Amino acid sequence: MTHEPKLRDFIVARLETIENIDMTERQRQIYEEIVSGPRGQVRGPLNIWLYRPELADRAQRLGQYCRYDTSLEPRLSELAILTTARIWDTEFEWQAHVPHALSGGLDSLVIDSLGADQTPNFANEDEEIVHRVTREINTTRQLSDDTYNQVIKILGVEATVDLIGLLGYYALISMTIKAFNIRSIEDEF
Repeated sequence: MTHEPKLRDFIVARLETIENIDMTERQRQIYEEIVSGPRGQVRGPLNIWLYRPELADRAQRLGQYCRYDTSLEPRLSELAILTTARIWDTEFEWQAHVPHALSGGLDSLVIDSLGADQTPNFANEDEEIVHRVTREINTTRQLSDDTYNQVIKILGVEATVDLIGLLGYYALISMTIKAFNIRSIEDEF
């Protein structure tokens, strides 16, 4: 299937998107790799990263791992992503991931609480610890021994490493959204 590269220049307020006719060969190559993968499209931060094709390439590969290939269940990774989006107040990322969180099995009441910037009442201890780790590492810039020991006990070492990697990736996403003033998905259409 051929995908026509078309980046919307009204998504971003601070930096124009690169139109198909203006793309270098390397930018086109990466664009095609992204749209032919599980994302199916290039939008938001990926648009910005295309200015630096090697950053776009590496970041989208890390993002693909963080979104689709970690040891975390989708409800846990989406919980971490939504919590990060709320901490950073990145409406674009929030809107992009609410449907994924619902389809991944995250309770809509949890999502509503996160949306109101409140701590949800979690039915599962793994959700509670993912939320706690996400809030703590993002707001205090460290992880207490107590939280570390609990996350290792509940999720295990491999899933904890994946969680921290995912949080780092979504911090990059959030910084890009904020720095380049990427608007909400609703503004895209």
